[in-house]
Amino acid sequence: MHTSLDGFVAGPNGEMNWINVDEQIFDFVGTMTDKSDTALYGRVTYEMMQAYWPTAGDKPNTSKHDKEHSAWYKKVSKIVLSNTLSEEGLENTTVISDHLADNIKAIKEQEGKDIIIFGSPRASQSLLNEGMIDEFWLFINPVILGQGMPLFKAITGTSKLKLVESKTFECGVIALHYKKL
Repeated sequence: MHTSLDGFVAGPNGEMNWINVDEQIFDFVGTMTDKSDTALYGRVTYEMMQAYWPTAGDKPNTSKHDKEHSAWYKKVSKIVLSNTLSEEGLENTTVISDHLADNIKAIKEQEGKDIIIFGSPRASQSLLNEGMIDEFWLFINPVILGQGMPLFKAITGTSKLKLVESKTFECGVIALHYKKL
């Protein structure tokens, strides 16, 4: 999840134009998607991803990242946390609207690779409150927003974490990898 130095994942109106990404970050994230076969999203992020990634790799002059991520997106199983979205007509997508902890626990117990969450701050907050997040990758961007959507909002309880690794990118972003104790 990308965040500002002061802990916001989006500006006051949902803007994310402050996020620094470059080929180095894209390649790094590619190593993470290689280890996963399931993507989990909140409804808003899912709809944004679904509007772009299924055809992103097919466009003329498409970047290496867009080709690779589009191919991954098309094959990966998708889970969407939503009370309003219907599964009807969705390909390779499961919608979870209730019994969050039980449903996610059942998915985590299945054979397969990692489950990865892209963005989806509200979904991440719900999962964190249910104790369902095992690791975090936070991409700290060199910007202070002053206001916006906080990374951690309405979190109940304490989650103790251990820093596993960190990585600094040339664009000024620092990635922090934490595991839950």
